[in-house]
Amino acid sequence: MWGIITMIIIGLIAGAIARLIVPGKEDFGWILTIVLGVVGAWVGGTLGSLVFAPHEFTIRPPVEHTFIGAIIGAVLVLVIYKFIRARV
Repeated sequence: MWGIITMIIIGLIAGAIARLIVPGKEDFGWILTIVLGVVGAWVGGTLGSLVFAPHEFTIRPPVEHTFIGAIIGAVLVLVIYKFIRARV
């Protein structure tokens, strides 16, 4: 239960920061901002696991790394979303 709530809160914060970083206006509300952050966290975590080798002594990465990866992933997802939307 707490894992889902934590995922929603981190998704909201990461999505909001990504919307502040990427210039332009987005016409979606806070629910899609949470979705942006959660998808961004998944993208950031996947890219992070491909780029960096897993640590031997830790089961989970530190929270700071997860949060930074979520923001980077959310920025990437938002830029791709804007690129596709501009094409259509």
